[in-house]
Amino acid sequence: MKKQRQEKIIEIIHEHEVETQEDLARFLNEAGYSVTQATVSRDIREMSLIKVPGIRVKQRYTVSTEGGGGGSSGFGRQYTGVLQDGVVSMEQAGNLLVIKTVSGMAMAVAAAIDAVKLEGIVGSIAGDDTILCAVKTEEQVSSVMESMQALIHSMTEG
Repeated sequence: MKKQRQEKIIEIIHEHEVETQEDLARFLNEAGYSVTQATVSRDIREMSLIKVPGIRVKQRYTVSTEGGGGGSSGFGRQYTGVLQDGVVSMEQAGNLLVIKTVSGMAMAVAAAIDAVKLEGIVGSIAGDDTILCAVKTEEQVSSVMESMQALIHSMTEG
């Protein structure tokens, strides 16, 4: 039952912007799972769900890929979707990559960049609509930009 419930949670957070544990409990109860807020809280912790900025809500739950791969899995596709929806432009400034995003999306895009673990990026800082990515060397910035463009375009082609 727990495995099916946690699979349903993943389905729910992919389909809806779930802001609170109470909202998640309501969606689960509507789907036929009798849960309490304590059960939902335990599931969130066990599944390593994190909150990222939402579009219609302030914050929403999503799956953290910390310690769990990513790549071309469903979670990897989720993050490339965030990149596709959020990135407006990219520009090199020395060994920094400056990424402009849709207003309010910078933190979600930065989380997606961290999750897909692009080779060369050592860290990123996000504001409201701008991200600064520190790249190991100035020479690697163009390949990081190409990798990010490939991720963004993989969603429209696949």
